[in-house]
Amino acid sequence: MPRKPTRHNPSSRHRPLTFSAFGRSMAMAILSKKARREIHEPKDLPTSSGNGCVNHGKDKMEESNSSDSEDFEGVVQADFVFFDPKPGDFHGVKVLLQTYLDNKLWDLSSFVDLILGQPTVGTVVKIENDEDDGVYSVVTALNLERYKDSKCVIELKDYLLKVCEDMDVIPKLRNLVGEHAKDVGLVVSQRVVNLPPQLLPPLYDALFDEIEWATEDEPTVELQNFFRFKFYLIMSKIYKHKNANGKKGMAESGEEAVIYMKPEDEIFLELSSWSFSFPLHAQQVTTNELKNYRLMGLVMVVEASKVSTFRKKFHLLVDE
Repeated sequence: MPRKPTRHNPSSRHRPLTFSAFGRSMAMAILSKKARREIHEPKDLPTSSGNGCVNHGKDKMEESNSSDSEDFEGVVQADFVFFDPKPGDFHGVKVLLQTYLDNKLWDLSSFVDLILGQPTVGTVVKIENDEDDGVYSVVTALNLERYKDSKCVIELKDYLLKVCEDMDVIPKLRNLVGEHAKDVGLVVSQRVVNLPPQLLPPLYDALFDEIEWATEDEPTVELQNFFRFKFYLIMSKIYKHKNANGKKGMAESGEEAVIYMKPEDEIFLELSSWSFSFPLHAQQVTTNELKNYRLMGLVMVVEASKVSTFRKKFHLLVDE
C-alpha cells in the first residue's frame, strides 16, 4: 500500500469559513477589515496563524463570501498540495512560526532547521505551481529527548516553565519535559488563518499516520523509538473573555468565554490530561468583536492513546 502519495490527495470540498458555529466564531475573531484587504494583495507573504490570510481558495473549487461582499467579491481558485518539508521551505516556515513563543527572542532559525531536517514526519502545505513557493501551513511532531541538547529546545522548555503559573501543573510540566521527555512529541502546527478548514483533518491524519509508519520504517531502532510517543505536547493560542466564568463557559455578558483560533484545539483541550493558559504580549488582532477578549497562550498535554478519538471528532467537526 503506497504511503506518501496519500498525503498528496486532500479531496474534501472547501466551504466558507462560516460553515459551522465554531467557524463563525473564528471568522468573527479573525476576518477583520485589515485581513480582508490583504486578500487583494497576492504578492504579500502569508503570516503566522493569528495574523495571516490566504489569498486563494482550494482544489479548484469556487468560493464566494456573500456576507462580506462589500469588502470582497469574486471567485478565487487554487490547488493546495501536501509536501514533505525541505530546506527551501526555511523562510516560509520561519514566517509562520514568528510568534510561536510569543515575543520571546530565541533560536527560531535552529527550531525551523529541526523541522526541515525531519522530512519523514511532517508536512508543509503549498499552492500547486505557485511561483513564490509560499508555505501556508506546517505540521510536525518533534521528540523532546531527541533534540534535548539543541539550544532552541532548551529555550522552549525554559519558556514553558516560566510562563506556567499554575502550582498544580508546574510539577507535571517539569516532569514531562524532563524525566519523560523521550515519550513526548511536541506537535507544531502553524498556518495562515483562513486556510480551507477541509484541509485540516487530512493534514492531521497525515501527521499521525507518518508517526505510526516511522516506528517501523526508520532505519534504526533508536530512530524508530523516537516516534513511539506516549504524550503529545501542544502549544496554541486562544482569545479568552476578560470576564469569563470558568464554570459556565460563558462571560457575564453572554458572550463565549473562549474563542478558539484553531478548531482542533477545542477537541485537544477536551481530551487533554491537563492544560494551562497564560497571557501573551505579542500584538493581537484588534476588532470591535474582540474588544472584550485577551490573547492567551494555551498549552495542552494529550495522551497518544486519545489520537484515534481526536481524529474521529475532528472529521465530524469539520464535516458538520
